[in-house]
Amino acid sequence: MVAPSLLGPVTGHVPDVARIAVLRANALGDFIFVLPALDALRAAYPGAELVLLGAPWHAKLFRDRPGPVDRVLVVPPAAGIRGRDPGEPESAMDDFLAAARAEHFDLALQVHGGGANSNPIVSGLGARVTAGLRAEDAPPLDRWLRYVYYQHEVIRYLEVAALVGAPATTVLPSLPVTGADRAEARAVLGEPVRPRVALHPGATDTRRRWPAERFAEVARELATDGYEVLVTGTPGEQEVVDRVVAAAGVPVRPQVGTLSLGALAACYADCALVVSNDTGPLHLAAAVGTPTVGVYWVGNLINTGHPLRRRHRPIMSWTVHCPVCGVDCTPGLYPARPGDGECPHRDSFVSDVPTVEVVEAAHELLHGAG
Repeated sequence: MVAPSLLGPVTGHVPDVARIAVLRANALGDFIFVLPALDALRAAYPGAELVLLGAPWHAKLFRDRPGPVDRVLVVPPAAGIRGRDPGEPESAMDDFLAAARAEHFDLALQVHGGGANSNPIVSGLGARVTAGLRAEDAPPLDRWLRYVYYQHEVIRYLEVAALVGAPATTVLPSLPVTGADRAEARAVLGEPVRPRVALHPGATDTRRRWPAERFAEVARELATDGYEVLVTGTPGEQEVVDRVVAAAGVPVRPQVGTLSLGALAACYADCALVVSNDTGPLHLAAAVGTPTVGVYWVGNLINTGHPLRRRHRPIMSWTVHCPVCGVDCTPGLYPARPGDGECPHRDSFVSDVPTVEVVEAAHELLHGAG
């Protein structure tokens, strides 16, 4: 045991580490939260190769990008790990693990979730020391800490890094933007003729989506203030982007599937502000240093809200009952408490957030109030 760090005890540093595997193969926002843990590992093991076991998009993002990740191994699609990308060929997990064992990892970390599906994969890498999270239904690793749902994601993964002697060097995720990112963004968007802001009205979980009409009101307000307004989205979010554009009633620039992830990072880095639901692009914007206004459900704010307020404003909904059937959706995590638990509906849990709160927060950040 070494001296405690800012975030608590740090267990023993592992000697003679040449190669580290870190399993984190899910979505963009999920990955952003693990960046400080990767920075901690890089600082604690500066001579080791740090290999991310990730998805195909990780391999594209970290090709020729500075940062803690040296290399990406793409993990095959598997239940609880990641889905299959369109057109991706089938591959067997057994074959992947056999090839990974030939890499002779010294450390293997699971920062992918509770561990029911991911801990067997990390154990199967054959590393000298394994470490990670463990829910009640997960097998143990050599060093593990209990997975408790309500904990900020950044801190959760920093605690895992501390299990192998890697104390935190930062609690703020940071992603560098490259010259290639900026060149691609300029080729698509052109040079700004006035300050830009971006709105991102989508989210994979529709319960996190603030109504498109409210985003349109924000777009109208900011365009009236003289800003060039971009509305970003994935191809699966085309419909909600179209609704924002149609309802805005002012010229805005929809950007759906026009930018790679790196170019989107560069786009946000050049914006004066990003307004978004609690989803990957919101956290990407913060990681490249852009001020943000985020619309959050209260439970998600605990796990993913940015801790700083000088440049970030989380606007929170306190809704805990399903707006369709009235079920209290919190007792699933607290079964000893009265209530109902899960329901099948996926209507917005953040529609009670008024437009004026988001607009006021945007004006504060854009005009430097205080």
